[in-house]
Amino acid sequence: MKLRFTKMQGLGNDFVVLDGVSQALALSPIQLRQLGDRHFGVGCDQILLVENPHHPDADFRYRIFNGADGGEVEQCGNGARCFVRFVHDRGLTGKRTIRVETARGLITPRLEDNGLVTVDMGAPRFNPAEIPFIAEHEAVSHSIKVAARMVEISAVSMGNPHAVQVVENVDNAPVALEGPIIEHHPLFPERVNAGFMQIASRSEIRLRVYERGAGETLACGTGACAAVVSGIRRGLLDSTVRVHTRGGELSISWAGEGQPVLMTGPAVTVFEGEIEL
Repeated sequence: MKLRFTKMQGLGNDFVVLDGVSQALALSPIQLRQLGDRHFGVGCDQILLVENPHHPDADFRYRIFNGADGGEVEQCGNGARCFVRFVHDRGLTGKRTIRVETARGLITPRLEDNGLVTVDMGAPRFNPAEIPFIAEHEAVSHSIKVAARMVEISAVSMGNPHAVQVVENVDNAPVALEGPIIEHHPLFPERVNAGFMQIASRSEIRLRVYERGAGETLACGTGACAAVVSGIRRGLLDSTVRVHTRGGELSISWAGEGQPVLMTGPAVTVFEGEIEL
């Protein structure tokens, strides 16, 4: 089959975006991996599929698949921003604020006048059963064993699971070594995204994330949200924080318990094309 696609990126976190509104698409894991392959396909961190909604209050449905393994995941913040840019550029909607159905509920992205996109990512979840994370009770931080040492992490769900630790310097943080160990840690039955956060000031952090099923990426939107929320709960950060990733900068705001996390950043179309699958 010939498949039209759009290549997009948000802070270097790159995506192949597919229009499942104008045409019915049902790709196999093999086809998804082919799309995501950087040598034999288009190449991307994730494939984003735009569909008509199932939820009565949503404008669109948004599905996310890892380019590396073809597995479906629940949420992607940088992808959500690219999603908004895509549906506007393709003329699928004229709304600047849209309601989008994801595997873990509705999110509300908004295209700003300056071209940036703000996404209401919903309220973070800390109940271990909702993350999911195996723990006796909810806590701001937990100690888990990683290789030969104990690591203090904050467990939080932003629609997908995150384990965030504070490090002295992200440049020499053991992301490549500890990232896959944390991802597959037995206390996270659905695996987890591993965040490594350096506190630069109360309003600024540096962040690297080893993403579940994808490895380290240049940026992770939900990882940035989870890191800021974790830092605020630990008393280390103020309510609005600039997050510096290897791919660029995001602004994250959170007013506290029960409130949604707001993420603002860029979304860019790189090119469009067609591939034979």
